[in-house]
Amino acid sequence: MIVMLAGVSGSGKSVVGTVLAARLGWAYEDTDALHSPADIAKMRSGVPLTDADRWPWLATVADWMDQRITAGESAVIACSVLKRSYRDYLYRGRPALRIVILKADPDTLAARLASRHGHFFPPELLRSQLATLEMPGDDEPTLVVATVQSPAETADEILRRLGLTAAPRG
Repeated sequence: MIVMLAGVSGSGKSVVGTVLAARLGWAYEDTDALHSPADIAKMRSGVPLTDADRWPWLATVADWMDQRITAGESAVIACSVLKRSYRDYLYRGRPALRIVILKADPDTLAARLASRHGHFFPPELLRSQLATLEMPGDDEPTLVVATVQSPAETADEILRRLGLTAAPRG
């Protein structure tokens, strides 16, 4: 199974993702590392990515998942996938994929981004991501989980909603 944590910047994808992967004993990937240098430079300068920028990145994300699926490996991956069309593309031919959108209110997101240092994504791009975000409809298998609790409690909720059991510790 591949569990993709999705949502806007500051929603907790990376923090919850590392907790979830550790609990499951699975590999973890943050797709920020899969962006091209040009995309990173564009975002760093405060310019939102376009669909034309995002499609090659999503193909790279899909390739990463396909490698894990082919190898029979489970993994947790953090990836914004803000639009339904992006999620539909990633679901296609990947029944092992489960997407969970992490949701928080705009004030919480802004506060998280303001306290984050050393990341290429500037807080002023949050507004464009919120405008782009398409929440799943009833016909989409994507889950939505609020990140109002701690990252550990959010990971517990995801485990519960997906029917997964944490790996034994020790």
